[in-house]
Amino acid sequence: MTQLSMELVHSGKVRDLYTVPENRLLMIASDRLSAFDVVMAEPIPNKGRVLTAMTAFWLEEVKDVVPNSVISFNPAEIDDLIGQTLPKETHGRAMLVQRAEMVSLECIVRGYLAGQAFSEYERAGTIHDMATPKGLRLADRLPEPMFTPSTKAEEGHDLNISMNAARELVGGALVDELAAISIAVYTRAAARAESAGFVLADTKFEFGHVDGRLVLCDEVCTPDSSRLWPRSGIVPGTTPPAYDKQPFRDWLEGIGWDKQPPPPMVPEEVVTLTSDRYVAAYELVTGRSLSDWYGAEA
Repeated sequence: MTQLSMELVHSGKVRDLYTVPENRLLMIASDRLSAFDVVMAEPIPNKGRVLTAMTAFWLEEVKDVVPNSVISFNPAEIDDLIGQTLPKETHGRAMLVQRAEMVSLECIVRGYLAGQAFSEYERAGTIHDMATPKGLRLADRLPEPMFTPSTKAEEGHDLNISMNAARELVGGALVDELAAISIAVYTRAAARAESAGFVLADTKFEFGHVDGRLVLCDEVCTPDSSRLWPRSGIVPGTTPPAYDKQPFRDWLEGIGWDKQPPPPMVPEEVVTLTSDRYVAAYELVTGRSLSDWYGAEA
C-alpha cells in the first residue's frame, strides 16, 4: 500500500498508524496477513476492508455498552477532517480516531475452550492460572465467559497472565473495570453472532483513555482478533471449522514451515480461499454485503 504524505507513527504487522492534526490518528488496515508473528509476502484481497467494516459494525452494536475512539470511517469525511485527499486504495480500510493513552493489556474474553487456553487446561487444568471445572473438552462452552488478560508485546508473542499479574501491571480498579466492560461487549457480540448461526468462541479487545474516559480502541470482533465458528460445525473434542485465520495457520502447520522468517510462498489458491473466508465471515455474521462498504471496485 502507498505510504501517505503524513507522519507514520507505527507500522504493525497489519495496520499502519499516521498522526494528523488535533490529537487524532489515521489507522489504515492493510491486506497483510500475519501468522505466528510473521507477515506473509502475499496480500489477502479485501482483508483490510473486512477488518474495518466488521469493526464499524460491532462498534455500532455495542455503542451503548462502551464509548469508542472512532471519529469516522467515511472517506469523504476523513478527507475533509484531515485536509487532504487520501488515495482510493485506503477507502474502506481507513478510520480516523482520537488519540488515546492505551492500556497495556490485551483484554481477552473466552466463551469456549480453544487455542492457548486449551493447551494450558490440558497441561495444568487451569486457564490463565485460574481454576477451571474438570472434564472440559476442546470447543466445549465454558460455564461463563472468562476475562483472561495478556501482555501487549512490542515484539514477539503476547504473554498470557493471571488476573493478579494484570492487577499488578495496571492496577486493580482498572482491571476490574476492563473485565466488566469486556465481558459485557463479548456477551452482546456473542448473542448477535449466535443469531446469525455463529459462535464467537473468544475475542480480544484493546482499550485506552481519551480525556480521562475509558474507550474501546482498534479492531473489534474481527476474524483477526477472534475465533468464529459456525454453530452447526461444533463437535466438542475436535477443532471446529473456522471463519477466521485459523485455517491459514493450519495450512502453515501442514506444510511443515518452521515459523521463522522468511515466510513460505503462499499459493494463489490459498490466498483466494483465505480472502473468500474473510469476506464470508463479514457477510454471514452481519447480514451485509462487502460490496456496499467503502472502497468496493466499480
